[in-house]
This record gives sequence, C-alpha cells and structure tokens, in this order.
Amino acid sequence: MLSIQNVTFNYENQPLFDNVNLELGAGEFAFLIGKSGSGKTTLLQMVYMNVIPDSGSVSVGSFNSKTIKKSELPHLRRKIGIVFQDFKLLNDRNVFENLSFVLEVTATPKREIKKRVNDVLNEVGLSHKRLTKPDKLSGGEKQKVAIARAILNDPLIILADEPTGNLDPETSGEILDLLQKINKRGTAILVATHNYDMVRKGNTRVFKIESGKILKGYLKQKDQ
Repeated sequence: MLSIQNVTFNYENQPLFDNVNLELGAGEFAFLIGKSGSGKTTLLQMVYMNVIPDSGSVSVGSFNSKTIKKSELPHLRRKIGIVFQDFKLLNDRNVFENLSFVLEVTATPKREIKKRVNDVLNEVGLSHKRLTKPDKLSGGEKQKVAIARAILNDPLIILADEPTGNLDPETSGEILDLLQKINKRGTAILVATHNYDMVRKGNTRVFKIESGKILKGYLKQKDQ
C-alpha cells in the first residue's frame, strides 16, 4: 500500500536520505523514529508528495511520485489523513466547523457532511464538544479533533507527525489507544515520534532513520 524504494534526497545540498527503502502493508501500524533532524517529517512529506525524491520513488496505492501530475495531488491527499503535533485547527471556528470545512472544499452535500462529522466525533469521543472552539479544548481534545479530521475521508493511511509531542503521558496513552482503534478497522498508520515509551507500548514494527538509512525492527533498550 505504501512503498518507498531506493530514495535519495538532499536538503540544502546536504545528503538526508541515501537509498532509503520502506514498505507498509494495507492496514499495518508502524512507528518511525530517529534523532531530531534525521528526516522523519521529510519522509512523511514524501508520502503525501509535498516533497519529491531526487531519485527513487514513493508509491501510495496507485499513485507514484515519478508519474503523478499536479492535478492528481488533491486526489492522493484525500486518501491520506495527516495528524500534526500542533493540531492545525482554525481558532475562529468551532469543532464541527473545523471538520465540516474539510468536506465543504470538496463539494460534499450538506446532509452527508453533517452525518460524517458527527460519526467521526462520536468515534473519538467528542460529540459533546462539537460546538466548542479550539481555545476551550485541552491539548488531548485538540489532538482528538485532529484525528477526527484525518479520518473524515476514510483514508488508506494516517500519517501522524509527533502526535503526542505536546501531551502528558496519560493523554499520550489515550491518543495511542485511539490510533490503534482506528487501525483495527483497516486503516494503515505510520507514526513519527520521539516518545519511545509509546513505541514500546505499541508493540509493533519500528523503522529507525539513522545516518540516512532506515533500520527495521523493534525498539531496543539502547534506544532509550
């Protein structure tokens, strides 16, 4: 479902990736770890093709970085849910409006918008906050809204970039539980994180970026 093959990429004339390979199957859950500056965010940007490799290819479903046209990018990105560390919510709109906006830009009928927004809010446990503005939400609630936004279009994959970076350990555990719940219904998830406690609790595959390469396996004690 996601295939990164022989990718090389230079950032500001400095090598960042050297022959990087990564495969993520449909419905799989995995973590992406590595030191700050190792390229985790850049790799996620390659998946939704905001960044194109210097060589090699990235494939998501039927889309390939070598052949995708600019006009096809919106279609690709509707198949990808993205969760950011800083939530990226619109502070002048309430929770329902933040989510409905995503569907309005694709001309989704109003009746369907209402149903889909209510469904995802129920899934993340925030139906009672639908009319609340983001500045009245806790950090955990904001991230749950961001996750609800990510699943609105029933994506093939969710990319989560440090989704617990601003959250306390208990709330981080709730976010992991929610992502695992979504994964169990068949959505692939790739989480970039520094939170090694969360990675251990996840008990799943781990990709580690190190010296421009990707190492595969489970998190080891020396990575604490």
